[in-house]
Amino acid sequence: MLAVPVQAQIIIAHRGASGERPEHTLAAYELAIEQGADYIEPDLVPTKDGVLVARHENEISGTTDIALRPEFASRKATKTIDGKEVTGWFTEDFTLAELLTLRARERLPEVRPQNVKFDGLYPVPTFAEVAALAKAKKVGIYPELKHPAYFSSIGMDTPDLLLAALRQEGLDGADAQVFIQCFEVGPLKRMRALTPLKLVQLIAAGGGPADVPGKRYADMMSDAGLRDVATYADAVGIDMALLGDDPNQAAATVARAKAAGLAVHVWTLRRENRFLPVAFRRGSDPDAPGDFAGAWRVMSFVGVDGVFTDNPGEVP
Repeated sequence: MLAVPVQAQIIIAHRGASGERPEHTLAAYELAIEQGADYIEPDLVPTKDGVLVARHENEISGTTDIALRPEFASRKATKTIDGKEVTGWFTEDFTLAELLTLRARERLPEVRPQNVKFDGLYPVPTFAEVAALAKAKKVGIYPELKHPAYFSSIGMDTPDLLLAALRQEGLDGADAQVFIQCFEVGPLKRMRALTPLKLVQLIAAGGGPADVPGKRYADMMSDAGLRDVATYADAVGIDMALLGDDPNQAAATVARAKAAGLAVHVWTLRRENRFLPVAFRRGSDPDAPGDFAGAWRVMSFVGVDGVFTDNPGEVP
């Protein structure tokens, strides 16, 4: 283990305390706040009537009981989203009133069987409810716009819906505890001209932004790419895999982003072995806890400014 102090990174509760409650439920967000999270993170998708709700994806068969509801069986569909064919039930085909009849389920029951006991207890929250909770509890909120190019193609302007919802909650000023994140580029550039809120370009270990064909995330991590990102974003949210296994190399990567004028947030630190870097796995069970604290200390050592985690209660 690196003998370094834990620096003051912000704790970003990834979909709430999703290691202990079904993700994207008010219960998960509330628990994360109790455990000391600085920000709670909702992924946002719209309903048919244009209300943003918190779900990992617009396809909701894995996170709700929709597949068990015979009254909605006929709405099962196959769609192409960001170039991939997806079959299931989609939020944009349901009104908010219909979605509110559903109940959340644990998305990873084989990994987190202890969370299955909460299946069926919690409704799908609206973004307005999540934002109001963050405001009341005096923590930050870190929304992610999911698939905005796809939604734009079907006539739904999710950046506009998000900014309107933040205005409604009084969370639209330069001093608001808000980061807005997206894997796409166009929505961030557009919002740069519309809001003083902090914007975050998400960067995955592979592929590229869905709205810029031919552009690769790897190119965005070059010095020139990072300088370009800094023209419209305040931070990069990078896949932990991009830091590699060598802490010194990881520190150099973080330093390059900061030299471009960007804060660096990293996703996603989880306690289970299967999600941890190899050096921090303990034992042979992929779903057993590994050395979460050690991995967090490495994030501190390499200088990241914030860490997304499913387990805010285990932050050292």
